[in-house]
Amino acid sequence: MATKVSARGAAEGPHGEITLARGERLGMRMWRAEAPNADKPMTTSPHETVGYVISGRAELVVGGETVTLAAGDSYCVPAGAEHTYRILETFTAVEATAPPAG
Repeated sequence: MATKVSARGAAEGPHGEITLARGERLGMRMWRAEAPNADKPMTTSPHETVGYVISGRAELVVGGETVTLAAGDSYCVPAGAEHTYRILETFTAVEATAPPAG
């Protein structure tokens, strides 16, 4: 059975993420117009994350390595890796997680 989720009416998660389509093994979410910040705490997740930057800029810090992300870039955060994002310019990205986040 197909499932449709419109970003306009999608639920916002506890960290500001917009929950999009979700299956049993894969989930998708969007970080929409996230404001610049410098103090997001490091975190770990049991899921692998791949993402695509739609607009803005951020620094992704994974395991002590910092990568600058901009519109058109994609990225991967391995499951269990300690990581954080520093938003440098208002940031919008779409991520897929396996298994589904949250």
